[in-house]
Amino acid sequence: MARTQSYSPSVRRRRLGAQLRQLREQAGYTLQQAADRLDWARAKVGRVETSELKTVKPSDLDAMLSLYGVEDDAAREAMHQLARDAKQKGWWWKYRDIFGAEPLPDFEAEASLIRTYEVATIPGLLQTPEYAEAVFRGGRLTSPGHLQRQVDARMERREILTRFEAPPRLWAIIDEAALRRPLGGADVMRKQFQYLLRVGQLPNIDIQVLPFSVGAHAALGSPISILEFPDPLDRPIVYTDSVGSGLFEEDPDEVADCVALFADVQAAALTTVQSAAFIEKIISEESD
Repeated sequence: MARTQSYSPSVRRRRLGAQLRQLREQAGYTLQQAADRLDWARAKVGRVETSELKTVKPSDLDAMLSLYGVEDDAAREAMHQLARDAKQKGWWWKYRDIFGAEPLPDFEAEASLIRTYEVATIPGLLQTPEYAEAVFRGGRLTSPGHLQRQVDARMERREILTRFEAPPRLWAIIDEAALRRPLGGADVMRKQFQYLLRVGQLPNIDIQVLPFSVGAHAALGSPISILEFPDPLDRPIVYTDSVGSGLFEEDPDEVADCVALFADVQAAALTTVQSAAFIEKIISEESD
């Protein structure tokens, strides 16, 4: 299996746009003034800054940097490196039929903190191959080859948690409903529980269980993932699953609401130690 890429082309593209917007504002230009000086359409400058433009030509980048007064060779090269990184294809590209046009692994690759709450299934980053296969078998009828590609993609995705270079911290809250839903049979579930207990001891992984006994709570029926990045220019994003794809939210107010919601759920969940004991209890119940 290929070594997991430790940077995200999409995050680098967003960072490039944010830095160019910052440079434009520091130089005292409005979006329209910069476009006029560059002899570009205003929309083109905007698309670069919002990362909608997938590729920024070296000549265009040089023109923007010169306009904004960036003359230092090292600074210019750093911006060009960002632009080159943004054009690369990550390992997930070969699974584009699985992940879609805007894949979650692209952002996970560079995240420093991933907070996720799952209701119906174990979070994808914590699934065993057998459990993942059982999840995918519950979807649309597909060929054995496509099913295996789905499992392979999910297993390669989870490699970020154990990579040598700056693995992200994963903070996972799992609803009891996901633990009680029998997928793949007793043996598959037991191995999945044992895997959770094992990876939950890693220093960068925290696993909490939200038991039925909590009753109603802030995120009832609302699975979410919040990704944060080490560079302050890379704003946090929220990911929510939808049928056949996923949705990303970057609006700061919406992200802040989701962070607060996650904090409420975290406060209601069992501690990591209590959660491990809860999972061990389920294993013993299934063994009786």
